[in-house]
Amino acid sequence: MPRTGGWGPSRRPAWHCDGVIASARLQAHSAHLRLAERRAVPFAGAAATYGGDFPDPYVERFGEEYWAYGTQAGGMNLPVLRSDDLCAWELMGDALPTMHRWAAPGRTWSPTILGCGDRYVMYHAVREPVSDRQCIAAATAAVPDGPFVDAIGGPFVFQRERGGSIDPSVFVDVDGRTYLLWKSDDNAIGGSPSLWGQELSGDGLDLEGRPTELLRHDRAWERPLVEAPAMVCAGDWYYLFYSANWWESERYGIGYAVGPSALGPFSKITRSGPWMVSGPDAAGPGGQEFFVDGGGALWMAYHAWASGQAGYERGGRRSLRLSKVGFADGRPVVQPAGAPSP
Repeated sequence: MPRTGGWGPSRRPAWHCDGVIASARLQAHSAHLRLAERRAVPFAGAAATYGGDFPDPYVERFGEEYWAYGTQAGGMNLPVLRSDDLCAWELMGDALPTMHRWAAPGRTWSPTILGCGDRYVMYHAVREPVSDRQCIAAATAAVPDGPFVDAIGGPFVFQRERGGSIDPSVFVDVDGRTYLLWKSDDNAIGGSPSLWGQELSGDGLDLEGRPTELLRHDRAWERPLVEAPAMVCAGDWYYLFYSANWWESERYGIGYAVGPSALGPFSKITRSGPWMVSGPDAAGPGGQEFFVDGGGALWMAYHAWASGQAGYERGGRRSLRLSKVGFADGRPVVQPAGAPSP
């Protein structure tokens, strides 16, 4: 699967079996990265590659084509784009033209896609009408642009007692095991939100084991929330990226944590400030997801407002941005802003 291909060994670190060694290695690595983070110059985004409103983008390569899926916008539940080269994008329509019968329309967010054999599974947030809270739904389709249809007849993940569940993200590990990441929407009921992970079944339509809390909101720069988890594996380490602060402000940004496995434990690196922040050309970057191109290069897809237009009331729109990402001395780095290349 393309979530980890081309930039890390296809194995689990041998020291996973020794919890004491794993903890010591994690502490040492985290301390090293936090020191490097203090010296880092925050980076703010690439130019928009698709100028329309396209929040919470998820990009994946299926076959020789790239597909991008976004949060509800332009009168569509889940708009979908197609590209051959990551530069020119064609709007293909609505990947979810018919809302699930059990869900309320109007708050359909943050899709993520998993290719399973001859079908595609889409996880996305919708409104559960009885509780009036968000939950995660699952839908399937035979082709990447849908139409996707309800797969299980009800919520797939729903932490009702924690205010709901949103922002699903799929991670495929180097051993082929798949995981669903998401956010508990505690801030919707006045609580402090957390990020979660749980292994998926082989067909993507069930969950294995129990959910694991990966990260929680606990830093000043993150107020009032953390959200939008996304994961990559580089070398022996798992990098859990997240968005934080308020999404309609210039203070919104991207942070990350590191851990020894897809379910952690994770140590937060961006304690005093975000890894990616607003800059001259982009405000409030977030909603990040990662994918690998046909040449094996790692990319981050995310949205950002135009500078000075953070928020819909200020005439802004969250446009699709793409940046290549690498790792230097164990730290994620983004190439300078510029037009993406195939």
